[in-house]
Amino acid sequence: MKIINHLFHLKTGDGIKIYNITPQIEERTSRSQITNGQAIVFSRHTTTAIAINENEERLFADLVDYLEKLAPPNAPYLHNDLHLRDVPPDEPENAHSHLMAITLSTSEVIPIAEGKLALGKWQSVLLLELDGPREREVFVQLSGV
Repeated sequence: MKIINHLFHLKTGDGIKIYNITPQIEERTSRSQITNGQAIVFSRHTTTAIAINENEERLFADLVDYLEKLAPPNAPYLHNDLHLRDVPPDEPENAHSHLMAITLSTSEVIPIAEGKLALGKWQSVLLLELDGPREREVFVQLSGV
């Protein structure tokens, strides 16, 4: 069995933004020559999430609205009491972003079948930036035969 690790970087925009990272994962899967196995897609951050869903702009707008209702950015959060924590001087008040990320997931496992990601017709792998702008890292581990 082969195990291949990849790391790629993504610069994100302000606030909550959603990025389709399927092409990056498909390209790495194709190069791996793994016929059957799995791809683990993992975000190495506490204020991002990985999800599988439809790559559609209006859905993204609905999702941003939903997440902001779930964890309003201006609500009073203990994590935002920066004067009570040992933090860098440029630390943002981002408790809402952490809560969104905890509610979602930092990873997805996608089967590889016949050398391709076994995603459904409307499924894409999405990175949800919850506290941008930032430079983000996505770790992809491909394993199989």
